[in-house]
Amino acid sequence: MRTFAEFQIIGRVGKIKEVGPTLRVSIAAEYGRKDDHGDFQSRPFWNEVTIFKDSVIGWAKENIAPGDVVHTRGTMRQSEYTKDGQTVYDVTFAANDFDLLRKKASEG
Repeated sequence: MRTFAEFQIIGRVGKIKEVGPTLRVSIAAEYGRKDDHGDFQSRPFWNEVTIFKDSVIGWAKENIAPGDVVHTRGTMRQSEYTKDGQTVYDVTFAANDFDLLRKKASEG
C-alpha cells in the first residue's frame, strides 16, 4: 500500500523566485473574518510552494504573475536539520499540479 501526505491550496500569488533548478511561488490563503462592526478584516497566511518539474516551471513562468489566483496540489514533506547549533524544522510543499484560476484584475 502506498502512503503519502498531500496538500491543496487556492490563493493569490505573491513572490515568484527561481532557486537553483526549482521555482518557488508564495501563495496567500485568506482566512479573514468580520469584526465587531461587520467589516471584513483580511488575514492572509502565506505558504511557499516549490515546483520541481521542468514543464510546470516553464508554464508557470509564462502564465503566472503576482496577484493571480491559483490552485495547486502536491505532496508535503517535513524535515529537520541543525543550523548554528539549533534544530530547524521545515516543511516542503512540492507542487504536482499548478493551475491558473483567475488573472489579477487590472486596475483603472
